[in-house]
Amino acid sequence: MELKPGSRWKSAVCDTEVVVVRPPKTPSSLECGGHAVIPHAQVKAEGLAPSADHSDGTAAGKRYTAPETGIEVLCTKAGAGSLSVDGRAIGAAEAKKLPSSD
Repeated sequence: MELKPGSRWKSAVCDTEVVVVRPPKTPSSLECGGHAVIPHAQVKAEGLAPSADHSDGTAAGKRYTAPETGIEVLCTKAGAGSLSVDGRAIGAAEAKKLPSSD
């Protein structure tokens, strides 16, 4: 899978959809719900469900990053599966604090 900036992907097991903001530094596998994500236009396979280890869910509008690989994705549609890279769970990035205007 080639994770290019701006490419759109969706989960094979839930409603999660993401857009790649920053690609990984090395070839990596982006997963959701324990299964590899698929291109946005591809039809989902029947009968797949999120694994119990990867079912924390995703939130729309949140950025998810993996510092080890450098990947950053923006969740455009929430779902039941959680995101991971090469089997390692990734979490939502914290919002940056703005400087005080005092």
